[in-house]
Amino acid sequence: MKKIKYFYNTHTLRYEKLITPLRVKLLRIFGFLSGLLVASTVVIYVYLKFFPKPKEIEANRKYEILKENYKQINDKVKLLQQQMADLEKRDNEVYRSIFEANPLPDSARAKLIEQQKEIDKLKEMDDNELGKDVANQLNNISARIAFQFNSYNNISSLIKGQDTKLASIPAIQPVSNKQLNRIASGYGMRIDPVYGTPKMHKGLDFTAPQGTPIYSTGNGVVKVAGASTGGYGNHVVINHGYGYETLYGHMVKIKVRAGQKIKRGEVIGWVGSTGKSTGPHCHYEVHINGNEVDPVYFFYSDLNPEQYDRLLKLAASGSAKSFD
Repeated sequence: MKKIKYFYNTHTLRYEKLITPLRVKLLRIFGFLSGLLVASTVVIYVYLKFFPKPKEIEANRKYEILKENYKQINDKVKLLQQQMADLEKRDNEVYRSIFEANPLPDSARAKLIEQQKEIDKLKEMDDNELGKDVANQLNNISARIAFQFNSYNNISSLIKGQDTKLASIPAIQPVSNKQLNRIASGYGMRIDPVYGTPKMHKGLDFTAPQGTPIYSTGNGVVKVAGASTGGYGNHVVINHGYGYETLYGHMVKIKVRAGQKIKRGEVIGWVGSTGKSTGPHCHYEVHINGNEVDPVYFFYSDLNPEQYDRLLKLAASGSAKSFD
């Protein structure tokens, strides 16, 4: 039974029936609906914000996996880029200089990207930013590799008829180093072990017990064999011809004499610590037309690609101090 409400009318001094106007009823209904709408909105927002749906959870999980995969791919791309840069440097500074060919400019390698239509297909791998980024980097590396193959093919044609010259170019390590554990200091700025100041180290230091044989790294004629006042101690300089010379320092004893013809792999002396030296080692330098170059790029007849890559890293990460 519906309750009927009354109120006391002071004007008529009577109790009269309370009648709610339609306008008030509509306002109450509107207020109720508005409150319900606001409350629903808040509940939905909280649910979506703090209680993700299973599909969203799965999408987030896949996104995190995608990011991790991209990071791994990007790391591999960077490694490939570094290895490619080493090959290009070796090509320009070693192989092409051996055959007196002009170095290839980086712009020439870069232009091949536009010429390799097959490589452009990589751009269609993925439409998202991660895929495009990886595709662009692979484009660049693929183009550089293709161009490098062409360069090496060109070098192969230059090799023909160059047996005498190849036998003269420094191409092995001066001491036995099969385990690749004897390079103590690489080419570049190093701390002088005596004066403690930065100084250009113009060669590689191979540590070895005193008396370890030192080998000529290429055919040539002994230019110098004797003591040095410049810090090399007992040392040997070999003229290989074609603008190449090698220097071997700090020997305990020299086996060869000036003017003597030498073959690659022939013993020219033994490891020592004469001159400005802090321990037994062989200081080894390579000169091209009177300029010192990094000897690490001249072991191509002595190492396989894996060993060479490892040797590059060892030379770069060697002691900050030289032995001389």
